[in-house]
Amino acid sequence: MPEPQYVGDAGAPEGAIAATGMGGAMDLATSEGETLEKGPDGPHGTGPSEKPRSLWSDAWLDLRRNPVFIISSLVILFLVVISIWPSLIASGNPLKCDLAHAQQGSSPGHPFGYDGQGCDVYTRTVYGARTSVTVGVCATLGVAILGSFLGGLAGFFGGAGDSVLSRITDVFFAIPVVLGGLVLLSVVTSSTVWPVIGFMVLLGWPQISRIARGSVITAKQNDYVQAARALGASNSRMMLRHIAPNAVAPVIVVATIALGTYIALEATLSYLGVGLKPPTVSWGIDISAASPYIRNAPHALLWPSGALAVTVLAFIMLGDAVRDALDPKLR
Repeated sequence: MPEPQYVGDAGAPEGAIAATGMGGAMDLATSEGETLEKGPDGPHGTGPSEKPRSLWSDAWLDLRRNPVFIISSLVILFLVVISIWPSLIASGNPLKCDLAHAQQGSSPGHPFGYDGQGCDVYTRTVYGARTSVTVGVCATLGVAILGSFLGGLAGFFGGAGDSVLSRITDVFFAIPVVLGGLVLLSVVTSSTVWPVIGFMVLLGWPQISRIARGSVITAKQNDYVQAARALGASNSRMMLRHIAPNAVAPVIVVATIALGTYIALEATLSYLGVGLKPPTVSWGIDISAASPYIRNAPHALLWPSGALAVTVLAFIMLGDAVRDALDPKLR
């Protein structure tokens, strides 16, 4: 069908007339004449075309609609706040103990009762969050940075360095984590959190390294990376601008889930007596100290154990929600 041709002054479309192609003509209103001149806005004439969203914007949109993400984020936010300012909800001193109140139950001002040494269980549970969150966050950051750096370089350059790194990671995977902690931390006398964090980074980076290596190998085969290479982009530019933003998603997912695992590992090592040591306040130390009194004072064991379980579960739920949002195959 031939395109309509306007008859008359195109600058005054009030009386615009378009040929019908059948020898006739029809009058068009101003808006209709402009519509025929401009054509449809969108690709299908339905409106202006929307700007395509990126993976991160799609992921954030999905996370905001996910109740699992919202609940776990609120729990983690609460833990972070009381870790920074524990005095907001606990005014006592976690190191102040009175044997006259040993193993007593709940009382006014002491809702969780007392442990075997006469310490307030509520205050120690609140202050124990600081240690657990500090160890988990610092260990996760160290593992993510070291593992991503080594795995990214190995996956990008390949060759002998990749083979050597793969064999080294195999050696670390063969070391049982708890047994390694018993051996390495048994000779440490420091009561700070840094030896425990260093041990977790030492044995935790191979997992992130494997994930980062595979992501970089997949990302560097994409067409946009090959185009950047053909245009003369340097290796550092390709890594930072093209490969890293598209390979970091799996690392974030694994690191988020591992954060809860590191918190549980710290409690396990402290329970066994090779992790954190008194006077450091830790859920693992409190669980270990309350174990002999489980019959007479079960509250001293249940409250720090419950806080540990809720914390680990919150981080694992957060990691699962982030994984579902960042994995296009699960959409």
